[in-house]
Amino acid sequence: MLKLLVKKQMMEIFRNYFYNPKTNQKRSTVSLVLFILLFAAIMVGILGGMFTFLSVTLCKAFVPMGFGWLHFAIMGLLAILLGAFGSVFNTFSSLYLSKDNDLLLSLPIPVRHILLSRLLSVYLMGLLYSAVVSIPAGIVYCVYATVTPAVILGCVLMVLTVSIIVLILSCLLGWVVARISLKLKNKSFISVLASLVFIGLYYFFYFKAQSIISNLIVNAAAYGEKIQASAYPVYLFARVGEGDPAAMGLVTLVTGLLLALTWYILSRSFLRMATATGKSKKAALKANAIRSRSMSGALLSREFGRFLSSPNYILNCSFGTLFLLVLGVAVLIKGSALLPALDKINGQYPGFIPVLACAAVCMVASMNDMAAPSVSLEGKNLWLVQSLPVEPWAVLRAKLSVQLILTAIPAFLCCICIGIILPGSLSQLLLMGLTVMLFVVLSALFCLFMGVKFPNLTWTNEVVPIKQSFSVFLAMMGSWVYTIALGAGYFLCRRLLSATAYLSVISLFTALLSLLLYRWLRTRGTKIFATL
Repeated sequence: MLKLLVKKQMMEIFRNYFYNPKTNQKRSTVSLVLFILLFAAIMVGILGGMFTFLSVTLCKAFVPMGFGWLHFAIMGLLAILLGAFGSVFNTFSSLYLSKDNDLLLSLPIPVRHILLSRLLSVYLMGLLYSAVVSIPAGIVYCVYATVTPAVILGCVLMVLTVSIIVLILSCLLGWVVARISLKLKNKSFISVLASLVFIGLYYFFYFKAQSIISNLIVNAAAYGEKIQASAYPVYLFARVGEGDPAAMGLVTLVTGLLLALTWYILSRSFLRMATATGKSKKAALKANAIRSRSMSGALLSREFGRFLSSPNYILNCSFGTLFLLVLGVAVLIKGSALLPALDKINGQYPGFIPVLACAAVCMVASMNDMAAPSVSLEGKNLWLVQSLPVEPWAVLRAKLSVQLILTAIPAFLCCICIGIILPGSLSQLLLMGLTVMLFVVLSALFCLFMGVKFPNLTWTNEVVPIKQSFSVFLAMMGSWVYTIALGAGYFLCRRLLSATAYLSVISLFTALLSLLLYRWLRTRGTKIFATL
């Protein structure tokens, strides 16, 4: 029974590898093998190769100096961080708030088997993520250091110890996430926030990694002494990889005790956690007047509700909103440092800076594509909105408005920030802002055009229309090509047209394309939508 439960858990995690989410049909053997090979290439080839290179860099510097343990400290902490983050949301969804808890608990299955199967699936996922760091660390260390049976045992024990620590942390963090989730009305907020924090940390460490590593290598002795003095448990943990008998025994004992304590706590509280539904307040019935909305307001509220309820929708279709605001703030803060270089470019290519800024803002704005999957996301419930006593264009206009509102406002603010800092005449800066606003309208119309033209209403997972649909791909590629052509076209026309004239022509051309797409959506598009 335990083997069957673990198999069920792993099948749920890797379901998309075995079943096509578009058709809900089992994949062919060839497709399954290709997906497994692709997954292995990403985990082993890309992630494993990246951490192998890092481990080689550290070992080359630390091992000759006698600080091999510092290599294990850094790689071990990275393995714990990656493993915990990779499995914490699996813990949250499979251990604490699994959708099939009620079904499994109603069957004649021992509760300890259900709990153990969930823990094993969490452990295997944590091991999968942490091993791409800890295994290369052990192998590379054996290449650069003297290999003894104790060192080999220590490297193996390091991999296992890291995976168990990841399991313990995943259970703890998963419990925190589950408790917060039960108290939130909009549960998508926590997923979006966690994803944004991870992306921010990733880019921070990505850009700072080289300087951090160089600093560690240069000051290895000083950092080593500080760790031994103020973070002795970390030093003891790192010594396991070098095969220190005392460290291996003590760390193994402490890890085993923590694992036993985790099992004890979970076994005593699993039923209460698995059946928790969150606190609900009793509301007294009050006779209040019902607030009525206009037809367009109700449809727009419906579209925003759909957007805000889906973390996948928010994260994959509205990055432009975030980056437009970030770009505007960054220009205000760092723009003065770029002015000498921008003045030099503006001297060689007069008027190029406003055109380049216009193309850059349009490129960032094109990252928003909410309208492209909006029709497909109706899915099998499309008949509900089609049965309403409203015109098809009213429904399409609401979908269009979501992208316009979430893109036009931050794009306008970004243009103001750029206009304050960048050189250029007032007419050029005003035309830059006008071109950006017209592009926002064109991009939204084009996304909706693709959504109506190439809908996918048979999906079983919302990720399919949001990330994998043909309409989203064409909408993104079309917007990118347009923005690249906008910037590159000035080089071809700069001898014939000034920057002001060029931006005027682009504005008129963008407005004309927008008018054509608008007319198509009002006529042909509404007929197609009504007959889907």
